[in-house]
Amino acid sequence: MISSIKATVPTATINGSDSIFRKRLLSPTQRSLFLPPLQVDSSSKSEFSLSRPLHISNVSCFEPVRVQKSLTKCKAYEAEQSQPIEREEAKSAAAQKVKIGIYFATWWALNVVFNIYNKKVLNAYPYPWLTSTLSLACGSLMMLISWATRIAEPPNTDLEFWKTLFPVAVAHTIGHVAATVSMSKVAVSFTHIIKSGEPAFSVLVSRFLLGETFPLPVYMSLVPIIGGCALAAVTELNFNMIGFMGAMISNLAFVFRNIFSKKGMKGKSVSGMNYYACLSILSLLILTPFAIAVEGPQLWAAGYKTAMSQIGPQFIWWVAAQSIFYHLYNQVSYMSLDEISPLTFSIGNTMKRISVIVSSIIIFHTPVQPINALGAAIAILGTFLYSQAKQ
Repeated sequence: MISSIKATVPTATINGSDSIFRKRLLSPTQRSLFLPPLQVDSSSKSEFSLSRPLHISNVSCFEPVRVQKSLTKCKAYEAEQSQPIEREEAKSAAAQKVKIGIYFATWWALNVVFNIYNKKVLNAYPYPWLTSTLSLACGSLMMLISWATRIAEPPNTDLEFWKTLFPVAVAHTIGHVAATVSMSKVAVSFTHIIKSGEPAFSVLVSRFLLGETFPLPVYMSLVPIIGGCALAAVTELNFNMIGFMGAMISNLAFVFRNIFSKKGMKGKSVSGMNYYACLSILSLLILTPFAIAVEGPQLWAAGYKTAMSQIGPQFIWWVAAQSIFYHLYNQVSYMSLDEISPLTFSIGNTMKRISVIVSSIIIFHTPVQPINALGAAIAILGTFLYSQAKQ
């Protein structure tokens, strides 16, 4: 039988000098799998003679029992076949960039339009407390209607949410009113130049009140911010102390708003749009009694008659436009935080101020000296460097 196997085509050879086959005996089951049954005397040892090579005619008969194939199929792809996946990733990244670009363009455009109409209203109707109240009231009304008609999904809030939102709303109210007071006294460009110094307030408050420390580049970036703002203030032709202090108070208030937002809103599952809507509603409730106490309905009525006689019915459109665009630009800025990193948001905020300053100078024909423009450029450059160093 061994010689008949040897006569076949030699497809595999087993070295007879391998010592492991000298000791191992084949069971009947293993023999039935590999070779035809042999007539073996039970008294004799079942052992192969390994003095010469053993030739096997067909390896296929040595195949083990087939295991049921898994239903999961794994396929390997060559390098060039991975290109469709890379293309999908590239398309997704491109779509994300387009989305961020749309956010930025909308944010800047709405902010520019708001500042223009806000300044027009304040020039004809110098009551910043009522103007600030109307801005919050318009946004609150828009969101309440959106929730009632299910255009926007209403937020799922509780009492704890409103408690944590309250200090944020107080800081937001102070910052909003202070900025409006500033723009009622000075040019829009000057207010935004001073407001570009907000990072300096953020670092100082975090360092001395919260005990946070920052790398040296962050502190170094404050030098051009403070120096540029000081240079722009000194050379401002229409400098007004109330306008200057209003912008400074607005910076400080918004720094505390950001601090309270980070501490109080951790773990809250409220979208950026609904978060700002809730913030507007609570700020409106806080601001209304103070606006009545500071200015009052009598001054508002007298100012309205004067504005209507000078501007005409167009004045009502100005008030409506500044109120609507104020809410929209803030809402888009909060929505963008859900899509972009804080660094990208800081850069976008810096570019927003540039667009507002340039557009307001062009539209209102604000006189600007070269040294004043240099101070503004240095301050904005410092803000950009701060956003880089902070990250």
